[in-house]
Amino acid sequence: MNARLGLEEYPTYDSMIETLLKHQFLPEADVLRLCDRARALISEESNVTNVRSPVTVVGDIHGQFHDMMEMFKMGGYAPDTNYLFLGDYVDRGYYSVETVTLVVALKVRFPDRVTIIRGNHESRQITQVYGFYDECMRKYGHAGIWKAFTDLFDFMPLSACIENQIFCPHGGVSPSIDTL
Repeated sequence: MNARLGLEEYPTYDSMIETLLKHQFLPEADVLRLCDRARALISEESNVTNVRSPVTVVGDIHGQFHDMMEMFKMGGYAPDTNYLFLGDYVDRGYYSVETVTLVVALKVRFPDRVTIIRGNHESRQITQVYGFYDECMRKYGHAGIWKAFTDLFDFMPLSACIENQIFCPHGGVSPSIDTL
């Protein structure tokens, strides 16, 4: 599978994004396909992803879908605005599924305009405690979607660097990491 979308695939992913922007979640098959494509795409990226300026940097969203929509209204939608999302897409809020699915769909559709990195909530252990697992079970009836996303989280870059000048990790780097 080619990591980047072909022109013929744009309408499918544009439709996914349109559905998500209406605050609806996608059918299971679409989410699984999206996670597979995102994994292929981000597995080609470095642990420190280079980002071009200008870029809008977005911190912890934590399933606050309506806050994210307000941010898009103020800052503009991709691809008209470059975005760097610093992780913590899930947990705590009521709409983690819709939030993380939209962020991932934007990354797949606009890979040169949307950068995503991993936060501390993008892990199996944390999502089982703070709500994402339970939300996936409620909305999809089983843990398959949760597993697809947590498998994807394992591939996410750990940090970004804007114009080789501004280092952007989620919330710090472990002292046990020797190199990035």
